[in-house]
Amino acid sequence: MNDSESVITRIAIVGCGTIGICWAAYFLSRGLEVSAYDPDASARAAFADLVAADMEILGCAPREPKVCGVIAEAVEQADLVVENAPESAEMKRRLLADIQRLAPPSALIVSSTSSMQHSDIALDAPEPSRIAIAHPFNPPHLVPLVELYGTDAEVVDRLATFYRGIGKQPVVMKKEMVGHIANRLTSAVWREALYLLQEGVASVEDIDRAVTAGPGMRWAIQGPFLTYHLGGGKGGIKHYLEHLGPSQQYRWASLGSPTVDEALKSRVVAGVEQAACGQSLSELSAQRDAQLVALQQAIEAAPQSAQPPAHQPADQPAEVKS
Repeated sequence: MNDSESVITRIAIVGCGTIGICWAAYFLSRGLEVSAYDPDASARAAFADLVAADMEILGCAPREPKVCGVIAEAVEQADLVVENAPESAEMKRRLLADIQRLAPPSALIVSSTSSMQHSDIALDAPEPSRIAIAHPFNPPHLVPLVELYGTDAEVVDRLATFYRGIGKQPVVMKKEMVGHIANRLTSAVWREALYLLQEGVASVEDIDRAVTAGPGMRWAIQGPFLTYHLGGGKGGIKHYLEHLGPSQQYRWASLGSPTVDEALKSRVVAGVEQAACGQSLSELSAQRDAQLVALQQAIEAAPQSAQPPAHQPADQPAEVKS
């Protein structure tokens, strides 16, 4: 690989829905070139205006993406192609294979899939090892997480370096898993939230508040492991596991599996409508986005301790299947 192949400056977005819009805004805000394609003409027509609106949230002057009428034009000069198609394994397999045949041989291709595994979607492509999972957390222009998985260590390392260089916080999975990391964690919380509602323990509003006013505040600063490390007092995590570990097992034994029947669906809808206090989806989104910006700014302004690279823990070399 020569130096020109290792530089990523031209991004192709395939799929101009919510995730594609957010990614395009973020890439443009970092000075990168963006071309885009979607088979839906109405999505293509609205794309530039929606990208400009997200760039405004980022505090950036709007820049125009190149919106293309055919996929070949969008990917023909790309260094990186970001696929954002619906969560259909068959569709993604076909699309990723087509993209790789149309894009330059040096181009890297990533899928934003939220749950599917590399082995589900990449194996029909001519070179599956040059395709990786790069799952953002919604909304991608405001939330820094990107979850990476691939079968070629060099490809994954290039992607981690690229995303880190544009201000993202990539994490590398050493083993593929349905739902990756963050969605598995959030699914576990969501399952218990539904169970608490079904059992009549609390309202939707109070279950949400129990997260945002409690552990959610800590999780924005430290994850579950460091949170419990501090919970162990002077003895740290070792003390916690030895003395409070059984209390966790006691709680795990009582966790539930809700039955998502019509009665529970009705309670969820009614509870969410009450918690929304009449605010529209656009109003709630705008409120969330403004608070995400403020939260990220506060975290970045706070003193930070030295951290090892996210993709390679200090005490253990990265292991990516090849």
